[in-house]
Amino acid sequence: MRKSFFVTAFGVVPSARCHALQPLALAVLLLAATAQAQTPPAAAPQTVVVTGNPLGREAGAAPVSVLAGNGLLLRRAGTLGETLDGLPGVSASGFGPNSSRPVIRGLDGDRVRLLDGGAASIDASNLSFDHASATDPLVAERIEVLRGPAALLYGGNATGGVVNVINNRIPRVVPVGALSGRAEVRFGGAAAERAGAVVLEGGAGGFAWHADVHSRKASDLRTPRYTPIEDGEALEPAKRVRNSAARTDGGAMGAGWVGANGYLGASFDTGEQDYGVTVEPDVTIRMKRDRTSLAGELRALGGPIATITAQASHTRYRHDEVEGSGEIGTTFRSTGDELRLQLRHAPIGPLQGVFGVQTEKLDFSALGEEAFVPGTRTRSTALFALEELDAGPVRLGFGLRSERVRVASVGDAPDAEEPRFGSAAERRFSPSSASVQASLDAGPGWQLSATLGHTERAPAYYELYANGVHVATAAYERGDATLPTERSRHAELGLAWAAAGSSLKFSLWQTRFARYIALDATGVDITVPGEGGEPDSSVPEYAFRSVGARLQGFEIEGRLPLMAAGSGRPFGLELSGSLDRVSGRNTGTGEALPRLAPLRARLALQAQAEGWQAGVVLRHAARQSRVPATDTATPGHTLLDLTAGGDLPLALAGGRTQWFAKLSNLSDRVATNAAAIGTIRGLSPEGGRALSVGLRASF
Repeated sequence: MRKSFFVTAFGVVPSARCHALQPLALAVLLLAATAQAQTPPAAAPQTVVVTGNPLGREAGAAPVSVLAGNGLLLRRAGTLGETLDGLPGVSASGFGPNSSRPVIRGLDGDRVRLLDGGAASIDASNLSFDHASATDPLVAERIEVLRGPAALLYGGNATGGVVNVINNRIPRVVPVGALSGRAEVRFGGAAAERAGAVVLEGGAGGFAWHADVHSRKASDLRTPRYTPIEDGEALEPAKRVRNSAARTDGGAMGAGWVGANGYLGASFDTGEQDYGVTVEPDVTIRMKRDRTSLAGELRALGGPIATITAQASHTRYRHDEVEGSGEIGTTFRSTGDELRLQLRHAPIGPLQGVFGVQTEKLDFSALGEEAFVPGTRTRSTALFALEELDAGPVRLGFGLRSERVRVASVGDAPDAEEPRFGSAAERRFSPSSASVQASLDAGPGWQLSATLGHTERAPAYYELYANGVHVATAAYERGDATLPTERSRHAELGLAWAAAGSSLKFSLWQTRFARYIALDATGVDITVPGEGGEPDSSVPEYAFRSVGARLQGFEIEGRLPLMAAGSGRPFGLELSGSLDRVSGRNTGTGEALPRLAPLRARLALQAQAEGWQAGVVLRHAARQSRVPATDTATPGHTLLDLTAGGDLPLALAGGRTQWFAKLSNLSDRVATNAAAIGTIRGLSPEGGRALSVGLRASF
C-alpha cells in the first residue's frame, strides 16, 4: 500500500497522523504567502475578559491570575497544568510530563472547571490522572485563572476554581487590517522539545477570520539522577522518565461578522495527542478531539435587556490505550454539547446584573479490559443570576444558581462475560449555590473584599458508578450510587494595593465541606486475575464516600520596582514574589487530605531595558509531611531558573520579532510533586537542568 506524507516544520510525518490537519495547514500557508504583499496596520487590541465577572469589573482584590504577553511566553509548557503550576494557589496533578491538570487550592478533577474560549473543554481528563487535557496552551493568547468557587456561573464542578484559555478562534473585535498574526517556535528543555505554532487573523468589511496550526514533539523527560520507586520497591537509578515521549498536532479555523454592537461567528478545531503512560512502560495513549463552536453577542439594544450573549459547542472526543503489542486495550469516548444564554439587563439605578440559562449533555463510554466505569449519560440544566449594587466606595454582589442534573448508567452489556456494573440506573440531583460579595475602596490604591458562599455539586458519573481496577491509581475503585450532592461553604478575605508600579495582593480563605466526596481506602484487598498466564495479584480497594472536610490557606503576591531605567541607569530592576499554602483534613478522622501542595515560595528579580530583559527566579517547596496514613511524605526542594529575552532587528510588515531563552533547574536538583498521586510520584520527578530557546514573530 502506498503511503503519503505530510511535511511540517518538524520533519516528515505520515499523513495518517495529520489527515485532519491538512486543510488547516494549507489554508494557513496560503494566507501566510500573502503577507509579503500586504502591509497591514497594527493588530486590533485584544478584548480583556475577567473570567467570573460578566459585568466587566476590574479584578481588584479578587483571587484572579492572568497570563498574557511575555509572562505567558516564558511559562508556556507542554501541558496546561505545568504552564500554570506555581501561580498563587495553583499546583498541578503531574501524572508524568504529558498529563497534568491544574489543581486549585487543593481541589482538582471534577472540582476545577476548564474552559476553552469561555465554553466547556470536554475530554476525559477529570476521570483519570493519566488522561491528558485536550486544551493545548501553545496557541493560547491569554489564560485566566479564578481561584475559589465560581459555581454561580459555571456549575458545581467549579468549586475549586476556573481556568479559561482564550484563543480568539471566534473573532470578537473588528479587524484593523487585512492580515495580522504570529509565529512561534521553541526548542530544547528537559524533554528535547520541538514545538511551533502559526496564528493568522484578518478580515474586511465586518468579516473576520482566524486560523491556527500547532505541533509539538518531545522525547523522554531527562531528569537528575534519581531512584525510581514502583509499587514501593526501588528500581535501577535512572536519568530519564520512562515512556514519557509525546507528540501533539492541532489546528483551528474560525470566521464571523463583527460590528460595533456585537459579533456572530463559528469555529472548528481539531487536535491529536500520542503520549506514553509512565506507570505502564508499554502503553501509549492515542487521543483525538474535534470541536465545533458557535458564539454571538448583541450590545446596546436600548431596551430593558442591554446585551445578549450566546454560545454553543459540540465536542467529539476519543482516546485509545494501546498495548505494547499494538492492540487497543481500552477505548474511551465522550460526546458533549453545551449551550449558554446570558442576558445583561439595563442598569436600574446603581444596580447592574446578568441572568441566564446553561444546558450541558455528556455521553461517555469505556470499552475494554481496563474499563472501570460503565457507559453513562449526564444531563444538566441551570438557571443563574448575578447582581451588583454600586454604592459609592462599597460594591455589593449577590448571586444564585439552581441546577437539575441527571446521571444515568447503561449498566452491563447483555453479552458481558464478567458483569460488574449491574443493570441500568439513574440518579437525579438538584444542586443550588449562592454567594454574597462586598468590596470597599479603602483609600488611594487600596481595596478590601469579602466573600461568603454556599456551593453544591452533583456527584460525577465515576463517583457514582465506578467498579473496577484503575491502573493509574493502582487500586480497585468502587463508586457509590447512593451518594448525595457535595456541599461546601466558603469564606474569603482579600486585600489589594497598587501604586506607582508596585502592587500587593493577599487572600485568606477557608472552605468547609459538609459532604465531601472522597476516595478513601477501605482496608480490603481485591484479588485480580492475572493476564496471559501471569499469577493473580491483589490491589487495595478504594471507595467513594461522603465525608466532612475542611480546606484553608492563604496567598500573597507582590511586585516592587527597585530601580527605573534612565537618568544614567542603563536598565531597570524589579522584584516580584509570591507565597502560598493550603492545608486540609478529613474532619471525621482528623487525617490530612491527600495530594496537597506544601508551603511554596517564589522570588524573581528582573532587569529590563529597551529591547531586552533578563531575570532570575527562585522556586521553593517545603517538605510535605501532612499526609494521610495511606501516603508518604514528599521532600522539599529549591530550584533556580534563569530567563532572558529581547527584540531582534528582523520584523514582518512592521511587526515585532522576539527571542527568548530559559535555563531551568540550574542546580540540577531532584524535585518531586507532592500534588501527584503516589503511583507516579516516585517515577516522574521534574526535569533536570535544561536550556530551552525560541523565537516569536508577530505582524
